[in-house]
Amino acid sequence: MMPINNIHGKILTRALTSSKLLINLSAMRSSNIFLAITAGFSSTTAFAPVLGTSKGAVRTKTSLSASMPSLSTHCEDDLPLARDAMAFIDASPDPFHAVHSAVQQLKGVGFVEWKDDEDDENNETVLVPGGKYYFTRMAFIDASPDPFHAVHSSVEQLKGVGFVEWKDDEDDENNETVLVPGGKYYFTRNKSTLVAFSVGENYVPGKGFKIIGSHTDSPNLKVKPHSKRTTSKNGGSSGSIQIGVECYGGGLWHTWFDRDLGISGRVFVNDEEKGVIRQQLVKIDKAILRIPNLAIHLQTAKEREAFAVNKEDHLSPILAMAVEDSLTTGESSDEATKDEWLKHQEPLLVQMLASELGVETEDIVDFELNLFDVQTASLGGVNSEFVHSARLDNLASCFLSLRGLIDHVKSGGVKNDEDISMIAMFDHEEVGSSSATGAGSPIIGEAVKRINHALGAGADSPILYDRAIQRSFVLSVDQAHAVHPNYAAKHEKNHGPVMNGGMVIKRNSNQRYATNGVTGLIIRQLAKSAGLPPIQEFVVRNDCGCGSTIGPIISTATGMRAIDMGCPQLSMHSIRETMGVKDFTHGLALFTTFFGNFSAIDSKIEE
Repeated sequence: MMPINNIHGKILTRALTSSKLLINLSAMRSSNIFLAITAGFSSTTAFAPVLGTSKGAVRTKTSLSASMPSLSTHCEDDLPLARDAMAFIDASPDPFHAVHSAVQQLKGVGFVEWKDDEDDENNETVLVPGGKYYFTRMAFIDASPDPFHAVHSSVEQLKGVGFVEWKDDEDDENNETVLVPGGKYYFTRNKSTLVAFSVGENYVPGKGFKIIGSHTDSPNLKVKPHSKRTTSKNGGSSGSIQIGVECYGGGLWHTWFDRDLGISGRVFVNDEEKGVIRQQLVKIDKAILRIPNLAIHLQTAKEREAFAVNKEDHLSPILAMAVEDSLTTGESSDEATKDEWLKHQEPLLVQMLASELGVETEDIVDFELNLFDVQTASLGGVNSEFVHSARLDNLASCFLSLRGLIDHVKSGGVKNDEDISMIAMFDHEEVGSSSATGAGSPIIGEAVKRINHALGAGADSPILYDRAIQRSFVLSVDQAHAVHPNYAAKHEKNHGPVMNGGMVIKRNSNQRYATNGVTGLIIRQLAKSAGLPPIQEFVVRNDCGCGSTIGPIISTATGMRAIDMGCPQLSMHSIRETMGVKDFTHGLALFTTFFGNFSAIDSKIEE
């Protein structure tokens, strides 16, 4: 049993002799609520939440067969995977956290994390014969409120199954990590973008790359460079201390009102003793911020008809009520603050960050922070057929691609593989991907070139690089729009995906999506070979605009074949989104099949 508020940076491990482990993560989380796990003795054993406080704990247990008789046949087998995915999303409000979360999951799929700086005798993780170690269910989403945490969690998981870091900015001759067939590697950019890959044992230069691309960012509110919103010592007429925030991406901003908001991201800390500036992740999952609605009594009749949000004036969250200077900076005025940057920061915010990280306020020299909903992912529907969570777009895809690569490695897929299996989690998709860490950057093209060279192609063999590009394939995986039952007319009537109905291929003849006849056929054949439901199709109405994602960007930049697809969901870009439990299972099965059988299917299609 473990306090949920300590989930960040930790894993829940337990040696089990039964494969029927059920973990309840649908219970609410707060600083004094705990989770307990029970080993299932039959398919109808219920999840057993333990709600603990400092004064004791109360155990509750019910029978699924009695309360939800159709669950065992409807989606019980799909629930564990859905919980893992929900945890991934909750932990990844930005690209940095998204990579962090992915690493945590890789550590939690039955592999032991070996600390590089510890002797085996002193390692805190000990394997026992017959034991199985699990990462807390739904921890990936819950632990990834931003891209930094998502990347960090992903890296931890990858390291846990034998992946090693490859310094892609070093010369191959001087790189301490040497690429070899059968190896497993990863690298990161800006701590918010992650690329991980396994090299098939039968790989030879010129073979293709099987790539699953996703993105770690989601629409959110980011703290402005000058976080202090007002210079008034008493909070102005309202007596409130607020934080300046900036809208990132195209969020449904009205959904951010009246939510319990935490703060996460990375903080730059000056370590004078070591002469370095450290980057430390922070995740405060308490309701420290809130954007309150205006009471209906204070609105005009016209204002009540439509909820119009002024993003500059109405989205500033409240941090606290005005307090005495002695409770904030400990000084009488900002003149006492020597650092110019600190003068523009809200003292309470800096104090809170310093306390969380165990450093002095004056040691904090900068930060990149964003807000997130502290409500964790949960199951919904009478049969627990839905997942309700923040950032399903697109941490669900990050989670599934990560698990797909791990399962490919675990199943021995590398042994008979002739290609390179790769996942790429990009930052900044929600704002166009045009950045050094976005899908519009040279990251994928450079990676293919560098990996080919490191594995023996040689810099003077451009034809092998060209051949590898032509043999490669990119699954651009981003969430898709399921038919909304209250707005069904918004969908093209013959191309309306439904939740729990399987994966969705996105098509657009104007090339907003990268899918074409060949790439769509390959995926349908892969799904068929895996025994999955028929792939669903999504096309926008002719009188509706069409979004886009990373598929066309990568395909244009590299020349690789690509397809755009994803899991169907509702409420895209809301602070809380919804998708089907069974679609986690569908997605994982398709991705593992892609890594294992793509070449066989591809070779059957006439050029």
